Amino acid sequence: MDDSAALTGITVITLAVNLPGPLAAARLTAMGARVLKVEPPSGDPLQHAAPEYYRDLAAHQEVMTLDLKADADRAALDSLAADAHLLLTSMRPRAAAALGLPVLVERHGLVHVEIVGFNGDRADVPGHDLTYQAAHGSLVPGTMPTVPVADVLGGERAVTAVLAGLRQREQDPEGTSGGIVQRVALDDAAHWAAGMARHGLTSPGAHLGGGSPFYQTYATADGHIAIGAVEPHFASTVGQMIGSDHDTLTRAFAARPTQSWMELARTHDLPIEPIRTPTAPASRLA
Repeated sequence: MDDSAALTGITVITLAVNLPGPLAAARLTAMGARVLKVEPPSGDPLQHAAPEYYRDLAAHQEVMTLDLKADADRAALDSLAADAHLLLTSMRPRAAAALGLPVLVERHGLVHVEIVGFNGDRADVPGHDLTYQAAHGSLVPGTMPTVPVADVLGGERAVTAVLAGLRQREQDPEGTSGGIVQRVALDDAAHWAAGMARHGLTSPGAHLGGGSPFYQTYATADGHIAIGAVEPHFASTVGQMIGSDHDTLTRAFAARPTQSWMELARTHDLPIEPIRTPTAPASRLA
């Protein structure tokens, strides 16, 4: 289903920098919203860390710089808010309060989606994706995650919160309830994402954690592949054609190049993919 016009006519002001906020803002832009990206004088740290990724996420947004510690720039933000529907932030509540954002939201009847680290008494405790994952058991000690799960899921949850807040606003067309606040806690997102490990599905040695030879990564003669033959009919085909135990599969896969295995996967409808490094082109092997 094409949702590229779902938010046409909606104006979003985002003050959110780093990752979850820009991820959410990019999704809102793709859904047709007009997004005003307001950055501090120092810019978005993401732009310095990964310039191309920053450009991808900020594409088709109106980027501007405001120093919200200055009266004139806070007044400029207030002017923008008068014609907006939604405010997206990713800062601790005390920082938002110091900038007068709760008052701004109430004055203009905005939907405010605030991405925070924690809920409750820990709302002002600092954290980042790595620490949220550490707290909920989705990290392997001594390694770094290749995908910041809490940030990505938090960004998607923020989009859901936007839709929920706009729906809530529709149910109050006169705006009698003032501002509407939807809070997304990254710690909650990390806890949700780690549920499969807590329940033994992806923990080391579990069915999806290396315990099955049919759901594994293997070296080939010139690279690596991932095989996801979870369903019995896939596993049966792999077992008949290649092998049904880890050692046999390891030897078999290592004897032939990746291209050969991809041809076999295409011919016999098997879930096998080459493993690419994060910076490698996304084009498929023939």
